[in-house]
Amino acid sequence: MNQDDMKRAVAQAALNEIVPGTILGVGTGSTVNHLIDLLADRVADIPGAVSSSEASTRRLQAIGIPVLDLNDVDSIPVYIDGADEVTPEGFMTKGGGGALTREKIVASASDRFVCIVDESKIVETLGRFPIPVEVIPMATSVVGRALGKLGGRPVKRGDFVTDNGNIILDIHDLRLKSPGDFEIRVNNIPGVVTCGVFASTPSNLTIVGGPEGIQAISP
Repeated sequence: MNQDDMKRAVAQAALNEIVPGTILGVGTGSTVNHLIDLLADRVADIPGAVSSSEASTRRLQAIGIPVLDLNDVDSIPVYIDGADEVTPEGFMTKGGGGALTREKIVASASDRFVCIVDESKIVETLGRFPIPVEVIPMATSVVGRALGKLGGRPVKRGDFVTDNGNIILDIHDLRLKSPGDFEIRVNNIPGVVTCGVFASTPSNLTIVGGPEGIQAISP
């Protein structure tokens, strides 16, 4: 089973977590793209979705699922999304695709976060994958210096612009023993929209795909 097969397998397993007849929160990324493809056969069960990115919105609309504004939704029982890294406790690094802010907003508005990953994303300590930080452009240098003081090496992500019109600084060379403390410290830097550490919004269930099959981890 190659990595793409594993991603499709965890997406298939995540279908069991959907609450029929309710609004579904849908994340962003290659694993979620498999989920959206599979949702084409479940359109009747899903009256609408809240999406974390313009890319996912387009894919959902293409299969006939209405995409709703979060402001118009009272309840999201389940949010399904991938991760760049996730610990056994459910702490995650997200934002490799640049959608971290909207992902964190939808996750925080949902009753349950189901994370779908292949086994390469499971780590004991966050930081192997560079930690994305969404930054208001005028504050790029200020935030970069502040992140450097935290011990990281911030690198601007090319010419990338988020769906919110901001830039991404990817922080290299860190290992996070206290993800919650780090998330608070970075989010408190003026000019930061949010960082890609999801400790305040951890996964409630992580579905992991590997060569031997599917494993479910409930922190």
